[in-house]
Amino acid sequence: MKILSASQIQEVDQFTIEHEPIPSIDLMERAANAFVDLFFDQISPKNTIAIVCGRGNNGGDGLAIARLLLQRHYPVTTYVIESQKTGSEDFEINKKRLSEIASIHDIHNDSSIPDFAECDVIIDALFGSGLSRPVEGLYANVVEAINKSGGKIYAIDIASGLFADKLTNQGAVINADVTISFQLPKLAFLLPSNFQYVGDWHIVNIGLDEDFINKQSSDFHLVTHEYVGKLINSRSKFDHKGTWGRALIMAGSFGKMGAAVLTGRGALRSGIGLLTMYVPGCGYNIVQTMIPEAMAIVDDGDHFLTTCPEVKGYDVIGIGPGIGTEQETMMSLIEMVRAFQKPIVLDADAINLMADHQELLKMLPEGSIITPHPKEFERLVGKWENDFERVSKQKELAEKYKIIVVVKGAHTTTATPDGEVFFNSTGNAGMATGGSGDVLTGIVTALLGQGYEPKNAALLGVYLHGLGGDLASMDIGQASLIASDIIDYLPEALSIIE
Repeated sequence: MKILSASQIQEVDQFTIEHEPIPSIDLMERAANAFVDLFFDQISPKNTIAIVCGRGNNGGDGLAIARLLLQRHYPVTTYVIESQKTGSEDFEINKKRLSEIASIHDIHNDSSIPDFAECDVIIDALFGSGLSRPVEGLYANVVEAINKSGGKIYAIDIASGLFADKLTNQGAVINADVTISFQLPKLAFLLPSNFQYVGDWHIVNIGLDEDFINKQSSDFHLVTHEYVGKLINSRSKFDHKGTWGRALIMAGSFGKMGAAVLTGRGALRSGIGLLTMYVPGCGYNIVQTMIPEAMAIVDDGDHFLTTCPEVKGYDVIGIGPGIGTEQETMMSLIEMVRAFQKPIVLDADAINLMADHQELLKMLPEGSIITPHPKEFERLVGKWENDFERVSKQKELAEKYKIIVVVKGAHTTTATPDGEVFFNSTGNAGMATGGSGDVLTGIVTALLGQGYEPKNAALLGVYLHGLGGDLASMDIGQASLIASDIIDYLPEALSIIE
């Protein structure tokens, strides 16, 4: 799913109005109905509702929603900032429609700002995605009053004061608990620093022209179930274990063999045909016991990796989980990168070693995949001022070295060498647990080894990993979720995607 800029969304609206064709007031009514249908599923009519409107089209949405909620017997009080002033054409039409069945209350100065604490739910309809400057003055004071109310705050399309596709400047911003947005997500929804303004967000379809949307150029995308379902490679009756890839995983050190086990099990559950684990001597019995389906090769070092095995015959190598940062391990990493000319998967300590020896980045085969968490990514590229800059640095790194860069977290981002950035749509906070990233390394390694293109291996792997975590959390909850649970639910996740 494409993520468009605020200006592009306005173009899509206008194109739909002109070519469906549909009057803009009817499109607004369609959007209001879509909002109310979802709102009705979440909020009982027993709750008292306040809707606070500006005088633009977002305010027009709010007035239409107020009318529709009243028709569904919600107790609704509607406020408009400086209602005596003229608003947009569609705002004025909906203002007239609402005034025929209910009173509209004016907020014209600070003393007329109501006590929103008396309301169970406040719906923010002050500004939409076209906002271009910070919220100040009376509007800022209204925003502050809403934020302090203690009620549940819903934002229509986007929280007032939050910019859709750029850094939000100093100014008041609604702290929404829920955002119900129209047709497409906004880039702002997917960045960690904006969570306090966005809350849980939902997309409702309002029938904007899909062909015109598909023709829009965008570097940003949200990975959906429909998208990854088209990536899955099907199996044939006469396939054998060699058909589905030979993977080598270099992982583990003394005290960190669990990372190797999680990575190997994640790879096996993701369909790799043949798996070989390369581990230090201390890990041999552990691997043979915990991953009986894998072959094991033992390094000369007993506590950590010191050399590189023969790499001929493998389709992919995954390296990093639990290997530590000893100098001898660094040399084994360099030796492997020099010897293996196919894309490789690097995570954890392999990334930390690269951060200290960045010449290794130039040596990586094109299409290699690195999967850092934010702190590991910072060691590679330096600090950033905000999330927009972090995404920019991620794009630059992928383009410069022609690799896939996966930065883990909520809405894990995947940057490709051609400048695209994909945000994941699966996963939950319960996956913030030790070993979760090791499982992802195994999954992505397995998919790359099975012949998936590097971009598709990363996108499918991240989505599958998150879906496994989501399925696990449904059964055992987020607080109790551990990395092994993600592996246990991979078969069901794969079945759902297929």
